[in-house]
Amino acid sequence: MSQEFVLETRGLTKEFRGFTAVDSVDLQVTEGHIHALIGPNGAGKTTVFNLLTKYLPVTRGDILYRGKSIVSMKSNEIARLGLVRSFQISAVFPHMTVLENVRVALQRPMGNSFHFWKHEKVLNQLNDRAMELLESVGLGEYADNVTVELPYGRKRALELATTLAMEPTVMLLDEPTQGMGHEDVDRVVELIRKAAKGRTVLMVEHNLSVVSKLCDKITVLARGAVLAEGDYATVSANPKVREAYMGSEHAEVQGAH
Repeated sequence: MSQEFVLETRGLTKEFRGFTAVDSVDLQVTEGHIHALIGPNGAGKTTVFNLLTKYLPVTRGDILYRGKSIVSMKSNEIARLGLVRSFQISAVFPHMTVLENVRVALQRPMGNSFHFWKHEKVLNQLNDRAMELLESVGLGEYADNVTVELPYGRKRALELATTLAMEPTVMLLDEPTQGMGHEDVDRVVELIRKAAKGRTVLMVEHNLSVVSKLCDKITVLARGAVLAEGDYATVSANPKVREAYMGSEHAEVQGAH
């Protein structure tokens, strides 16, 4: 039985004044999988994310969601389909409480996103669901804290909760463990694993030990093109991948076994 690709690109290309940042990328993301997009700095990973979420227009190629082209859609239309980019779309409001942040995210699908003037009783109807989401990412006890007071790792957990509030079918996670210490990284890995149940995740990630623990499939980009693809064992043993990750990142490929 052929596996269904929930998200697919065909010949995806982005050029900036003669420079090809993304070069004919064919990406196939299987429903229910955690799929990583990795590669050295400048490989084109973030540009691919920007094309998928229509932050940038595509030069050539196609993007398909459940087999239908979405290349001409706007970013808000793509988000409504269920493709939600975390840690960008769901940036938190620092001077609101943790609970209020999730409540605002819950209003988005209702079309009430910015009705901050709504009566408190109306907003309180969302509190139970907001608390459920906070409990799911280990933030229940922080519900009344002002967000700016949270340590960095817990802010990232809150961003994950606000993303989940938008009921995504495909979560696009842009370097979810960037800048974290080991303890926070381990916590976020577990949160992503939980959040991925019943969903599809496509993530850009530099930390290869995170990729090795989480991902079903890995696509390696180099100079804007696909260099290698497969599970972690296959990709990490590929001599071209090792060469692309020369220096400290090369050591990380070897060290993440």
